[in-house]
Amino acid sequence: MKLSAFDYHIPEDQIALHPLKERDSSKLFVLDRKSNKFEHRVFKDIIDYLAPGDLLVLNDTKVVPVRLCGVKPSGGKAEITLLKELDINTWDALVKGVHEGKIILTHGITADVSRLNGTVARVKFDLNSGLPDTERADIKFFLNEIGVMPLPVYIKRGALKSDSEQYQTVYAKKEGAVAAPTAGLHFTDSLLNSIKGKGIEIKAITLHVGHGTFKPLTVTDIRDHQMDEESYEIPEATAAAINSAGAEGRRVIAVGTTVTRALEASAGDGTETRIKPGAGKASIFIYPGFRFKIVDAIITNFHLPGSTPMMLASAFSGLGLLKKAYAEALKKEYRLFSYGDAMLIK
Repeated sequence: MKLSAFDYHIPEDQIALHPLKERDSSKLFVLDRKSNKFEHRVFKDIIDYLAPGDLLVLNDTKVVPVRLCGVKPSGGKAEITLLKELDINTWDALVKGVHEGKIILTHGITADVSRLNGTVARVKFDLNSGLPDTERADIKFFLNEIGVMPLPVYIKRGALKSDSEQYQTVYAKKEGAVAAPTAGLHFTDSLLNSIKGKGIEIKAITLHVGHGTFKPLTVTDIRDHQMDEESYEIPEATAAAINSAGAEGRRVIAVGTTVTRALEASAGDGTETRIKPGAGKASIFIYPGFRFKIVDAIITNFHLPGSTPMMLASAFSGLGLLKKAYAEALKKEYRLFSYGDAMLIK
C-alpha cells in the first residue's frame, strides 16, 4: 500500500495556529460509514450522536513541557525537545541549533548533546552546579519551571503561556506525554457533565503520546513502517466497562487515535474481543485492512497527510470515504490539525 495514497493538499491558511476561545465551539464533521453521508455540526452537538448505554473512553495523559530553550557557549540559540527518558538525566531528544556539543539552560543546568542520527540526539544533563536541593537533581523536576509546551512543528509560532492550559485536555491527570491527545481538546467540563447526565458512561485509559505518533514515514510502502512503542495503562474498572459494553452490544466510542491504539493493542492480534487491564506497550500500526475488535466509533481531528493517525482513521472509515470527507471539509474551511476542528466517524 503506497504512502502516496494518503496525500492531500494542505491549504496553509486552514492550519489552526491557535485554539478557539470556547473548546466545544469548534466544527464537528460527522462521517457515517453505513450511509456514506456527511453532516456539519458544532462540537457541543456531539451529545446528539451519543445514546444512553454508550461508553465514551478518554485518554487522561498529561503533556509535560518538554521543550527547553537555551544557548550555545558562543551565545547562539538552541532548543531541546525531550522524547524518551533512558536513565536519570539521560534522554533521547530532538535538538535544534547544536549538532554535537554543549547547551546552557537556566538554573545553572547544562546539556551535552551527541548525535545518534540525523533526527534524534542523546542528551545528558548536568545539574551539579551548586544546586542546594539534591533531591531535585533530575531534569524532570525542573520541566514545569523551565520547559514550554512542545507544540507541533506546523504551529509556526512560539508557545504562549496560555498553551500550558489550552494544549491539555480538561481531564488530563497523568504526566508523561510529549504531545496532546488532541481529539479530547474539544471537551469541556460542562459538556462532559451533560453527556453523563444523558446516561452515557465515561471511563479513562492512559496512553502517553510519544514522538512516534507524528514521526514522518520514510517508506514507499506503508507496510514497511515500524511504529515506536508507547506506554499505556488500562484500569480494571475501564476494562470491565469496555468488556461489558461489548458483551451487551453497546457502543464503545474512542476519543482519539491514542485511545483506539491502546484498546486495540490490548485486545491482541487474534480474535480476542476482550480488553485486558494493566500496563502495556503499544506498537500496533493500524492502516486500511485492519479489523477493529473493540472500537465502534471514533472522535478525532483532521490529520496530516501521510501520517499514522490519518491511516488509522482511514482504516476505520475506508480510505476513499475519508479522502472525500477531507475534501468536503477543506471546501467548507474546516480548521486543521491539533488546534483544529473535529470529526466523528460512526
